[in-house]
Amino acid sequence: MSIAGVAEQAGVSVATVSRVLNGHENVRPATRDKVLAAVDASGYRVNELARNLRTAESRLLLTMVPDVGNPFYAEIVRGIDSVARQHGYFMLLCDTGADPGRERSYFDLLRRRRADGAICLDPATIQQALGEASSALPWVACCEFDPAVGVPYVGIDNYRAAGDAVRHLLARGHRRIGLINSDVDYLYARQRQQGYLDALSEAGITPNENWRMNLNSLDYEAGASAAATLVQQAPPPTAIFAVSDTLAIGVIHGLRSVGKRVPDDIAVVGFDDISLAAQIDPPLTTIAQPMRELGETAARLLLQRLANPLANVPGVLLPHRLVIRGSA
Repeated sequence: MSIAGVAEQAGVSVATVSRVLNGHENVRPATRDKVLAAVDASGYRVNELARNLRTAESRLLLTMVPDVGNPFYAEIVRGIDSVARQHGYFMLLCDTGADPGRERSYFDLLRRRRADGAICLDPATIQQALGEASSALPWVACCEFDPAVGVPYVGIDNYRAAGDAVRHLLARGHRRIGLINSDVDYLYARQRQQGYLDALSEAGITPNENWRMNLNSLDYEAGASAAATLVQQAPPPTAIFAVSDTLAIGVIHGLRSVGKRVPDDIAVVGFDDISLAAQIDPPLTTIAQPMRELGETAARLLLQRLANPLANVPGVLLPHRLVIRGSA
């Protein structure tokens, strides 16, 4: 079917179809949805090569993720892809493995204009290392960000969120609260650790270094192994705050393997609120991040930057919330 056929099927002009397919902002959402539905129903395909040669655009957005196997990133990626598609862009998922060399190769795609923009979820330390060379490129930081790098960002207040998790445990009478943390190369890990430490200090508790662990993995097995180590301390913690749900779920399994009951013997709080958090036994108390909204906001910030490269696009902090379930 031709573009004229799509326009007839959608009940709009050919010019309107063209504006939708080229990602222009001055189209009402209802009209855009109607056009995209007609495109899907008709099987119409844009000649991308011809259009890109005319516009010098790739219509491609990169999403750089340190670990595509982590379920936390899945909903963020869906949010990015949803907004990208609404504006006529394709999203390419890039698994960097938190490797600066791999991330640099993706930034090279921006320099060579093989991609129009990028959203980076890699550690802030990598962003800082590449910041001076890449700050002029069209990219935004999501979840992990350093305002000093000078690019738009979206995330949450990790310091406050971690403090909320610890204060929840304190309110339930816990004084011996352990921390299972990520690699401190991640800014969020440093921020959540500081939130944990300050919440304890404000309650008059001196943090016990034997109850703190930093791991270089966020998988279930790492959480289980760390939990088995913490319960061997004398005395052991009565509650554990893990900086990700994958770690926290591993903690619950690890505690169960050594005969500890959750929450009767040891309470557990996680962070993220991935879908599995509500399904395990016991259901996980956690800090919920607005994952899909993080992705959608990151994509919109990037589109703003692409539309007006000289504009000052601000950083955005989204709200978190404590979700209380059976584990604490």
